[in-house]
Amino acid sequence: MAEILPIKAWRYHEKFSRQMEDLTAPLFDVVSASQREALYANPLNSIHLSVPLGDDPAGAAKITLADWKTKSIITQDQLPGIYVYYQYFRLPGEEKEICRKGFIAQIKAYDWDENVVLRHENTIAKSVNDRVALLKETRFQSSATHGLYEDESHLLESYMDKAIEDPIYDLEDYQGVREVLAVIQDAAIIKRFVRLLKEKQIILADGHHRYEGAIAYRKDMMSQSVSYKGDEAYNFHMMYFTNALDRNLRILPTHRLLLNFDIKESDLLEKLGAYFTIKKLNDVEEIEELILHKQWAFGLMIGDQAYKIRLIPELIDMMPKGLPEVIRDLDLMVLHYFLIDKVLGIPLEAQRFSDQIEYERNLRRCLNKVSAGNASFAVITRDIAMQQVLEVCKSGYTMPQKSTYFYPKTLSGLLFASVDEEEFKFPYEMFQ
Repeated sequence: MAEILPIKAWRYHEKFSRQMEDLTAPLFDVVSASQREALYANPLNSIHLSVPLGDDPAGAAKITLADWKTKSIITQDQLPGIYVYYQYFRLPGEEKEICRKGFIAQIKAYDWDENVVLRHENTIAKSVNDRVALLKETRFQSSATHGLYEDESHLLESYMDKAIEDPIYDLEDYQGVREVLAVIQDAAIIKRFVRLLKEKQIILADGHHRYEGAIAYRKDMMSQSVSYKGDEAYNFHMMYFTNALDRNLRILPTHRLLLNFDIKESDLLEKLGAYFTIKKLNDVEEIEELILHKQWAFGLMIGDQAYKIRLIPELIDMMPKGLPEVIRDLDLMVLHYFLIDKVLGIPLEAQRFSDQIEYERNLRRCLNKVSAGNASFAVITRDIAMQQVLEVCKSGYTMPQKSTYFYPKTLSGLLFASVDEEEFKFPYEMFQ
């Protein structure tokens, strides 16, 4: 099913190898304002390609890219490779170090209806448009999206373990995660990766906006082609692949901040009472513990008060008709339908365009924004199980936007992939 190829990667010149912690950056959708300020201060940081500044950000990235190529700040590997990418991390409260194992390659940017790459959540339209503009101007990808494949036998792990013994980079990132990158350029081993993935569907875990941008770019280029063959550079997209059946995959919750609602606490609670049971909490720190393992339960922060709210169970049958059970019963679907649609009046179909919904992973930042009056109130959610993600993808439906936060996030700037035809071309048939 999935056609993948090794990458003729662009990377920072080897003279910068010891500076990679200063040259890499968080993904564009998780860069905080303070992080951006520090990163932009370094004229060679990869953020200038991934989240460019100015009135014409995509044009600025194009100029920067040309300058970096001319000055050999970044150079292209002459041989394509499968880039093994391991991330070592600890979650708060856990002593054991975890390693998420994966590899970076390029995959054909399949449209959703081709049923090869499956999505699990909706996107935010403006973010997709930004990614399309950047790709059209630069023909360059500064970060990999994250895809999942299912392999019970873990057939590729031994090759990855061997490669990671001789890393290109070994550094600590902004999350405190140890990031290790290595490369496999042995054609016989690369064939094993290509052939295994050819039998798989890919579940898009992270990077829906960038992937949709790649689809749009491919369609645009195909429409202009007079002799489309299918192996042109614009068909392909850089992706980080991990095994969905790996026990070290972690999904963290993403909370909702609701902005610019002129509503009193008492009025909000009255409206919520039509759908939810409400329990006032003595301590905001209780929120995460009280909603853990409880279906359709959420935390609510408004003013200096905290509440636990939980859907009245018999109301679940009010959900839109025709939804499969796996979608209907999702916590986040309940949240977006009953609270954001019914209580706040933002219809489901309009929510991905709304500027009144903001997404935040950190509980403390949610509290601070509400306390400072930068958000009207916050809704605290719990994590979603990997099995639910797989079931949603295979159902053909999608979850609300920002439903999952696969941790740790991948890092931008470790390597780059070009979809410029001259830089892309290689006899890739040798890997089939």
